[in-house]
This record gives sequence, C-alpha cells and structure tokens, in this order.
Amino acid sequence: MDGSADRKVVLVTRQTRLEELVARFHTLAQAKFYVEHLGADFSDYEREHAAYLQAKRLVLAILQAYGRYQAIDRGFLPNFVFGNADIVVALGQDGLVANTMKYLHGQPLIGVNPEPARYDGILLAYEPEGMAKALAEVLRDRFVAKEVTMAKAALTNGQTLYAVNDLFIGPKTHISARYEIQLGNRKEKQSSSGLIVSTGLGSTAWMKSIVTGALQIVSAYNLKTDKVAYQPMAWDANQLTFAVREPFPSKATAASIVFGSISAQHPLRLTSLMPENGVIFSDGIEADYLEFNSGTLASIEVAERKGILVT
Repeated sequence: MDGSADRKVVLVTRQTRLEELVARFHTLAQAKFYVEHLGADFSDYEREHAAYLQAKRLVLAILQAYGRYQAIDRGFLPNFVFGNADIVVALGQDGLVANTMKYLHGQPLIGVNPEPARYDGILLAYEPEGMAKALAEVLRDRFVAKEVTMAKAALTNGQTLYAVNDLFIGPKTHISARYEIQLGNRKEKQSSSGLIVSTGLGSTAWMKSIVTGALQIVSAYNLKTDKVAYQPMAWDANQLTFAVREPFPSKATAASIVFGSISAQHPLRLTSLMPENGVIFSDGIEADYLEFNSGTLASIEVAERKGILVT
C-alpha cells in the first residue's frame, strides 16, 4: 500500500477478558486461581486472548505497511477527536463496533472479527487477513457500505448522547423510574423500570427480548398471539421504537403510552421526576451517561447523522 497516503487509519481495540482479570487481580496466577476456584475453564480465557493478540498482530502489520495509523483502546473513545477524513477500524466483538460508531461523524468504519469461530460478527464483515482489501477499497472510495440510523438524546442543558443500538432512560439502581412522558399530544406521568429506545440495528437485540417476553406473557393468558410476529426494522430505518419496561398504573401514574415509534415528526419527550439516580446511557455502556434528575427535559429523536459501516 502507499505509505504516503494522507488519510489516517484509527484502530480501536479492547482489552480481552484475560487482561481485564489480570488488571483486577494483579497477576495471571491470581486470576487463574479465581476463575478455577469458581469451577470455570481458565484455558478458554487463554485461547481467546491468544486469538485476539494474533488478530491484532495481523491488523497492525497491515497498518504498518500502509503507513499512517493510530491505535487506541476503546476506553479513550469518549474523549478522542476523530479527523473528518479518518478511516476507522474496530477489532473486536459487535459491541465494540457499535460503541465506536456512536462517536463518529460519517467516517467509514471497518469491523474486523478477531475470531470467527467464536463470534457471529453481524457487524464484523472482515477477518484480519481481509482487512487490507477493505482498506484499499475505502481509500479508492469504491467501497460498499450500509447506513446505520442512530438515536439521540438531547437535554435542555445542551448535553447530548448518541446510540447505535439503544438508549436506556431510567434509574441507575433497581428502583422505580418516575417521569412524565409525551408523544405527540398524548402525555402522562409514569412509574416503571425505565424505557428502552431502539434503532433499526438495535431492534434485533434488547428490543427483541422485550417484545418476545411480552408476547409470551400474553400467550400465557390464553390470548391468541400466533398471528403476531416480531419484525425488526432495517438498519437505515428513519425511525426508532420505544418500549416502557414494567409500567405500573396507580392513582398517580398511568400506563397507556408504553410502546410506539419515534420519528423526526414525532419525537419522544421525557421530563424527569426523580430527585436523584436518573440516567440516560447508550449501547450498554453505563459509565458514559447523562444525568436525568428532577426537572430535566430530554428529547429522544432520530439522530441527524448516520453511521457508515463498510461491508
């Protein structure tokens, strides 16, 4: 490859489970003792770690041949500034691709599967050996990509948070969430376990489990559900789906706005009634959250930007 190319490639990696254990227990021996003491197979952690390191060596060799690149751990994503012309490579599981994409502004993202025998890799179109071809195609602007719709939570104080899979709005701990919900002209106060807002990509994940569980409950009450089948949305669908988890109707709260669609014309408005511990986080990353406490108004809408996943 031409090492004089101007565009920078940013490689996003993550710690393996073995590295996380060693960081927790300080030594490999202590980590092994802990896992085996619980009756688990430590060798599986070692095999996964070895496979990831081998994949990382292959990818780095390709990038070194290319010339201009930078490698970062996913922990730096919230504060990392991507260049407009950057090409981004995520080496890891699907979750790493989603977590990386929400920080991008239209830069092409290549997902690389470090161990195809272990990971299905819905978002991981390439194996390490094939990344060189993918990079060459992106550099020539001849690549095929899928657009991925993202969700956006915008607070009245100017803070925003994006999601590739889903947003969670609710309590930080296992208590009831209290808020006012508004969709179009409908408005009510609710008490629940929080809300899930799903994108098209995320409609095959958390949202699917919520709807599947609801259908099974309905079936248990001997109500017919055989003609009702869950249908996920397309990745580029210009709408979101929301579901309220475990809504509780009472004298002070209602439970009629519990499932529906969000679009550019019909955003979802939420006003927190929680004195503390209210949060909004995205894509399962609880550490990267917005506070959602009393008086805070959140507008949940389709994001103005889309992810670009190289396929």
